[in-house]
Amino acid sequence: MAKKVVATLKTGKGKEYSKVITMAKSPKTGAYSFKEVIVHNDHVKDAITAGKGQ
Repeated sequence: MAKKVVATLKTGKGKEYSKVITMAKSPKTGAYSFKEVIVHNDHVKDAITAGKGQ
C-alpha cells in the first residue's frame, strides 16, 4: 500500500495532499499511539482536530 501512496505523491496531483500524523495518549495504560492519515491540503486542520478528539 505504501508504494501506491509514494507513486501518487510523485505525480502533479500528489502535491495537493499531506500526511497528517496525530498522537494520542491512552488514559488506561499511558501509552502513546500514532495515527497517520493522508488528507487534502484544505482539510489538514480538520484532520488534526479530529485526531485530538480521540
